[in-house]
Amino acid sequence: MNSPTARTPGRFAQVRAIWERLAVGRRKALTVAAAALAVGVGYHVIFGPDGLTVYEQKQQQTQRLNQEMQDLQRENDLLQGHVDRLQSDPNAIEHEAREQLRYTRPGEVIYTLPGK
Repeated sequence: MNSPTARTPGRFAQVRAIWERLAVGRRKALTVAAAALAVGVGYHVIFGPDGLTVYEQKQQQTQRLNQEMQDLQRENDLLQGHVDRLQSDPNAIEHEAREQLRYTRPGEVIYTLPGK
């Protein structure tokens, strides 16, 4: 029974077995490649130039700059109020002249204490 038809089913079975082993190996290789790709993308999402760590730093910087802007706006409002008083209130002008320039009214004496 060495006829060609008798040997054919065995050869197909061998080819089919080899093909199935290759398919299993290919599936494992693709799974490993997909896992490596997922790890690479995850690393890039967290540590990349636009990743989560940079995002967190930018959030902190934004909060710090907003706080600084609010502080400067408060200081600006105080200074604007001071300017408005100096432009409209003669008593404020007199007070500023006495403080900054050490002006006195006639008959007043200023005593200056030595600084420490």
